[in-house]
Amino acid sequence: MAELVFNRKEKKYMMTSLQHRKLLEAVSPYMEADSYGKQTICNIYYDTKNYDLIRRSIDKPVYKEKIRLRSYGIPTAYSTVYLEIKKKYQGIVNKRRVEMKLLEAYKYMDEGIAPGNKNQIFEELDFCNRRYDLVQKTYLAYDRIAYAGKTPDGFRLTIDNNIRGRIENTGLEIGDYGEAIIPKDNYLMEIKIMGAVPLWFTHILSDLRIYPSSFSKYGTYYKNFFSRISEPTYGYGEDFGIALEHKLA
Repeated sequence: MAELVFNRKEKKYMMTSLQHRKLLEAVSPYMEADSYGKQTICNIYYDTKNYDLIRRSIDKPVYKEKIRLRSYGIPTAYSTVYLEIKKKYQGIVNKRRVEMKLLEAYKYMDEGIAPGNKNQIFEELDFCNRRYDLVQKTYLAYDRIAYAGKTPDGFRLTIDNNIRGRIENTGLEIGDYGEAIIPKDNYLMEIKIMGAVPLWFTHILSDLRIYPSSFSKYGTYYKNFFSRISEPTYGYGEDFGIALEHKLA
């Protein structure tokens, strides 16, 4: 069972479509899109029944954490997905995730039964599950292109568009539809850095008047649509539910 750990700084920037186009032109001598091209990233965010995790995160504490289940594209019951715990402390992001099949992930989150021997990441997830009594609360998806620097300095950025969410039928296998969270002609850029931001990139940001943003996809969805949020009717699609029943029997 694969496990991955990331430690880095992350900064976010909101852009208009014009800024987005000009930025891609400006960074082209230094960066190129990775081999995956455009990907649709789908997530289930787990939280308490009262949204305690995201409410605390919105208050901008020194330490905060999120738990989510992620797929690349719409998965089937036996597709590979990633269960992640994302922590942020004093500006440093620590993301730890384990790889498993979608059925295994649901079984683990619903019953605490891990697929195979538990590692340290599972121990952390177990602790969060016991502490918060986590349930599916929000589905979020977006279209992403990632860019990497042409020099080996570890500088990367991602650009997300068409950010959408829903609070009903939150299963990853059901589809990537949802209500728009921001205008579709806006773009969210996130840079991933281990050290300092390259000087050439800071000049580009200054020239294009692109400024840092504290934007959170989950936080924005919660704040914008909370007045319409009731207890979610999360669950599984009909065919998937049959497979799940056989798997868990």
